[in-house]
Amino acid sequence: MSETTSGLLLAGVGGQGVLLASMIVADALVRAGHDVKQSEVHGMAQRGGSVFGHIRWGSRVDSPLVPLGSAEVLAAFEWAEAIRWVPYVRDGGAVVADIRMIVPPGACSDRRSWSMPYPGIDAEVFASRGLKTRLVDASAIATELGNVRAANNVVLGSLAAFLDIDVVHWEAAIEQFVPRGTEEVNLAAFRAGREASEAQIPLPTVEPEGFSGPHEIDIRHDWCKGCDICSRICPEYCLAVNGDGVLTVTNAEACTGCRLCVLLCPDFAITIHPPQEPATVPVHAVQGGASR
Repeated sequence: MSETTSGLLLAGVGGQGVLLASMIVADALVRAGHDVKQSEVHGMAQRGGSVFGHIRWGSRVDSPLVPLGSAEVLAAFEWAEAIRWVPYVRDGGAVVADIRMIVPPGACSDRRSWSMPYPGIDAEVFASRGLKTRLVDASAIATELGNVRAANNVVLGSLAAFLDIDVVHWEAAIEQFVPRGTEEVNLAAFRAGREASEAQIPLPTVEPEGFSGPHEIDIRHDWCKGCDICSRICPEYCLAVNGDGVLTVTNAEACTGCRLCVLLCPDFAITIHPPQEPATVPVHAVQGGASR
């Protein structure tokens, strides 16, 4: 009898917990009785770069690498990464994509007048290949649960609809790998991702030319340790750490929304809000007849 294998690709941006998510999926598959091979990119210590992981499973797996056009599912933790890696998905496969947009600093309008387009969010963008597509606002769901850092497990909850793994194995893997003390919020995030069948998808207010300021700078002082990374990297000198070691906003009007501070903050303590509230439109989270 021939041995068959299946493949999965996870992709996102450094700092989103893509590698942690890969370990959780691989462990859940092992618990479900599969032979599993996993490969991932390493060395993304500085946030902002593309990060991805390959997982293959079956009765016997010799290589972890997923060939182009063969993956059953792509789990993307950022919208542009979904578009970047979708060629790895087989025709008729599935895409689970967080609608979060992490726009590269070079695509933001700032004092250097850089201007590059960012792909707009479109639930039908993969329809021509017959891909089952689930969009999820993972960051918003995780924030409502109390910790935006649990967004990766919201994505895994949505991914679970496309993988034949008992929920007991998923939750055991999450408890095994997430940082101690965060088990409950991460399990809640996973369950919220599983239960989402429809979503109000907020379309970020991004024009083709990039972001324009000013933006609102939101600092979580209970998370910030005043390391001064953000204030040193900010190209518009919007932030500073005062004599008491507290991060302050010194020039909010100059913020262009480049999000370098967000990408490089080791504590997820900074959020940049666009100048206007994004429009909210009803979008089915499951497109193309996906089944649980």
